[in-house]
Amino acid sequence: MRELKILAVIVVFTLITYYLVEPFAHSQMHKHVEGEGFAYSDLPALTKTGDALKGKELVMGAAACTGCHAITKEGIVAGMDPAMAAQSYGVNPPDLSNAGVVYDAKFLAALIKNPAHALKVEHKFDAAKGKMHPMPQFYGAGGDIDQEIADIVAYLQSIAPKAEELTSEQAYKLACGGCHENRYAGWTQVGQTPKFKKKQDELKFNLAKADYQDALTKYMGKLPPDLSIYIRSRGEHYIKTFVEDPQAYLAGTAMPRVGVSTAGMEKVIEYLEDSGDAKRHERESIGPKVMLFTLVFALFAFLWKKELWSKLH
Repeated sequence: MRELKILAVIVVFTLITYYLVEPFAHSQMHKHVEGEGFAYSDLPALTKTGDALKGKELVMGAAACTGCHAITKEGIVAGMDPAMAAQSYGVNPPDLSNAGVVYDAKFLAALIKNPAHALKVEHKFDAAKGKMHPMPQFYGAGGDIDQEIADIVAYLQSIAPKAEELTSEQAYKLACGGCHENRYAGWTQVGQTPKFKKKQDELKFNLAKADYQDALTKYMGKLPPDLSIYIRSRGEHYIKTFVEDPQAYLAGTAMPRVGVSTAGMEKVIEYLEDSGDAKRHERESIGPKVMLFTLVFALFAFLWKKELWSKLH
């Protein structure tokens, strides 16, 4: 009887503690934010129909995109390696081959026109105070700037794969890989970790990674976290809404709005799930088999128990 009273006291105090702490933890320490489904309602809609051929001329010419960005789909490589690019810009400018599908069209247009505004980092890069964003604004090539931007977006969409053909790895590397490491998947900010044949090659790679991370830390204020198990520690809703609008969670954070499309975000989540829980597909496939075994075992256990008890009556 005494043990039951002790158990009851423990249960009551545990419930009281949980009731007092849990609401505070969710409302204050980890507040809930509802997303907009990557609608980016604060950004203007594209009102022009873009011409991909004209957009290509602008990207290769007046817009000067290839001065910083690689477009491997078009055979254009980066002018600098990732570590050197990070020293110059703070982060390696991404390859634009898949930008048209990973990023939302409205976001791309806004990014071309005013990077700091599109990325929601105007608190960090204020042109009036002489703090310019590393990515320069596109001021137009002498024509209708909105039409020219629509042309550039159309071109990026034309060279990008279809949403169903986009791999989760491609989406992650473009949307997150320039800032976030994923050691479980072997990804670093300077690329996939290779299998080294010589110790010198490993040292060279790690040195380039260290140089990149040093530049990134100066640019961001702190080194962005490794995302290997973020999907398990934070959950899908948190990651989606944080990527959609980091300022909603951490006002004044240096992390920019990523501007991914719905399809791009789904692929990023898929990548995080695969890297954070590499055995999930195997586990999910074996689950029904375990349930079937449990049911069959329970049936035989019931029949055995029935047989034993029948002899006592």
